[in-house]
Amino acid sequence: MVVQAYILIQTDVGKAAEVATAIAQISGVTLAEDVTGPYDVIVRAEAKNVDELGKLVVSKVQNLDGITRTLTCPVVHI
Repeated sequence: MVVQAYILIQTDVGKAAEVATAIAQISGVTLAEDVTGPYDVIVRAEAKNVDELGKLVVSKVQNLDGITRTLTCPVVHI
């Protein structure tokens, strides 16, 4: 079963669109949009398992320039 999550991202001022465009190119990211509110970018991502999801967030998403904070929210399938 695939693990899916929303990643809520805060960016440096004026960097939201640039960050969303860069994240959209990452394998495993299915959607990346810049938004208004307490978060600047919302990402939908998927991975084979929780470990792979963690690697995606830590090694690929958080390493992009302009990101100040992330919050990963796994999707619960009931």
